[in-house]
Amino acid sequence: MFDHVSLQVTDVAASSAFYGAVLAPLGIRPSHTDGGAVGFTGPTSGSFWLSPAGRADDRELHIAFGATTRAEVHAFHRAALDYGAEVLHAPRIFPEYSPDYFAAFIRDPDGHNIEAVCHQPEP
Repeated sequence: MFDHVSLQVTDVAASSAFYGAVLAPLGIRPSHTDGGAVGFTGPTSGSFWLSPAGRADDRELHIAFGATTRAEVHAFHRAALDYGAEVLHAPRIFPEYSPDYFAAFIRDPDGHNIEAVCHQPEP
């Protein structure tokens, strides 16, 4: 769980549209704007912010968003495909992390590694 995460992005509007599409299946939606930044909130605590990049050479980040069901992970993946995002890993179990680690990994418009993960066992 996290309190908040902030990404510096090259185009806030483009990234906001991307994250709005791929995070909607997880119940995470844009909810705040602040001086050019966009904040997202969802069904769990914490917030996610997009703000204009302060420098051009930021490094790749990895952020995992929690999903409450495996169906949400599949919906996240479908939304990413619909958006045209690069898929790093389609939804599957990653037993090297834990027996019930079900996740999908994609790239956002700035090349960051974004994950949706569900830790619940198969129903």
